[in-house]
Formats: sequence, C-alpha cells, structure tokens
Amino acid sequence: MKGTTRLFRFLALAGMLLLVGIVCSTPAVAGPIELTYANFPPAPTFPCVQMERWKVEVEKRTQGKVLVKTFPGGTLLGDKEMMDGVIAGQANIGNLCMAYQPGRFVVTNALGLHLGITSSRVGSLVLWDLYTKYKPEEFAKVKVLTMFTTAPANIMSTKPVRTLADIQGMDLRASGGAAEVLKAWGANPVGMPMPATPEALQKGVVKGLISSLEVMKDFKFAEICKYVTMVNTALYPFAVVMNMDTWKSLPPDVQKVMDDLAVEQARWTGEYMDNHVTEAMTWAKETQKVEVIELPAAEKANWDKKLEPLTEKWIAEAKAKGLPAEAILADLREMIARHTK
Repeated sequence: MKGTTRLFRFLALAGMLLLVGIVCSTPAVAGPIELTYANFPPAPTFPCVQMERWKVEVEKRTQGKVLVKTFPGGTLLGDKEMMDGVIAGQANIGNLCMAYQPGRFVVTNALGLHLGITSSRVGSLVLWDLYTKYKPEEFAKVKVLTMFTTAPANIMSTKPVRTLADIQGMDLRASGGAAEVLKAWGANPVGMPMPATPEALQKGVVKGLISSLEVMKDFKFAEICKYVTMVNTALYPFAVVMNMDTWKSLPPDVQKVMDDLAVEQARWTGEYMDNHVTEAMTWAKETQKVEVIELPAAEKANWDKKLEPLTEKWIAEAKAKGLPAEAILADLREMIARHTK
C-alpha cells in the first residue's frame, strides 16, 4: 500500500509539473492597444464630435485591437500645449488648432486668409491636400492622422451691416485671423472666450461677433443678433496628430486602418460641420426671424480689397521662413476650385 501511495503521489506531482510547463510555455495573449486622445474644446463641439467618431471607427475597423480613451475639454492637454504635449508623449494623440500659434504653422494657417472658401467640407479637403503636398517641417515630429477646418466666419450683429460704413468702429467679438480681418475692415475686434460672449452682447459690451454660424444656435446668439452678414472668411485649421514613437509601435494593419481614415475623416468632419451650420441657420431664421444679408457684388469687392494687405503680410512671413509663398497660394486656389466642384 505504501508503494502504491508513493506511486500516486509521484504521478500527481509529475502531472502538476507537466501542467505548469504547458502553461509557462504558452505565449501570453496580448491585450488591446490602449491609446489616449486629448482635445481642448468642450465635448459637444464639432472637434470633439469628430474625435468620438474617429475613436468608434478605429475600434470597429481594428476589431477591438485598439481602444481609444478620449479626453475632451482640456482635461489632459490644453489648446496651446497640445502639439508639444503629444511630442513629449503626455498623450498618444492630440487635436490642435494651428491658428492659436500663427508663427509656428505658417503653411496651414494660409487657410485663415480670405480665399473665398464657402464650406467646411471644401476647407477640410483643401487643408489635407495642402499638408500632403508640402509636408510642413513643423509636423515632422508627429504622425498627422487627419486635418479639418471650421466653416467660414461670418458677421452676427445686433444691427444690420450692409456696407463697410456700417462696420466702422463696431465692437465685435473675434479671435485669431478673424480679428485681423475685422481690423482691416475698420471694426474693433474684442477678444473674449466664446462662453462669455452672450452676456457681453446682453450688456452691450459688444454689438456682435464674427465666427462660423453654428454658434447662432449652440450659444443662442440668434436671440440677440438678428442680422447675419455673409462674408465667408477666416477658416480655422485643425490637425489630429500622434506621438511618433506611438505610431512606430503600432502593427502595420493598425497603421493602415488609420491611414485609410485620413481623407474620409476630413470629409466627414467638414460635412458634419456644414450640416450643423445649415441646421443652426434654419432654426435662427425660422424661430428668431434672423435676416441674412448678402453683399452686392460691387460692395463685396470693396470688402475684399481691404483684405489684400493681409495676404501680402502672409506672403512676406512665408518667404522669411524660406517658403514658396506664391506657389502655395496658387496651389490653394487650384485646390479650392477643384473641391468646390
């Protein structure tokens, strides 16, 4: 009996050792690739809506191989620290607005010039084409995943603006390139955060603003600003960038999914933005009786002429950085014409 017991113990021990050996020799099943994506505007705004759409598409198209955790509202990185934060690896992915750093992103900020772009879809596709042709040096340390723009900026005001004389000295909320446009027209741009603008309008601190028109509904500006003057100027360019080490660590099939999404995402975001503007203006006209003012051709020509020095200034700045300014502008006009068709 003792011999039999010893035999059973030996066989049990051998079995355990064999099982341990099998377990240890089996490769560990790798978990999903987890990526952090930082964004600076509030969650309901269009740059964050496009972020959530990109996340869903990447997770779906990689069949769960990649999981993306999003951080809207500056909870991980703020607007002006986005690019350097991604380069440093504080986030794997970040969404930045190049207009917030005009001296750093000269090529892509050409979209802020008065070029006659009338939609976010056209602006977004043109911006992507511009990037892919010139590959500006300022993006060399990151992988660019996609680009897009706001819709064109237009004037929302508490009194009608029908001529250049009407806008002289008018206090209007503005930021970035749109502020420079207002100065050129003789208005007085007032800098303030968008969420502070409704109160400033109610108190008469400003008489309106210049921005893309979705804010007529999103911020209920149509309840105060009963006039919209269509000038279609100053788009704001955005880029979605990835830390280069993160990009290089991704499997080729995952990289392909993201590359394949680049143009699709630019187009989707532009169309989403344009539809949102249409919805907002339909609401503004139907429920708030907002008047939309289209400038006559001769009057608009006067407005456009006032903006020529801004283009000349950009050309000088681009040339100072060794960039082919005239060629870039010629390419932009060709791209705009092609995508507008």
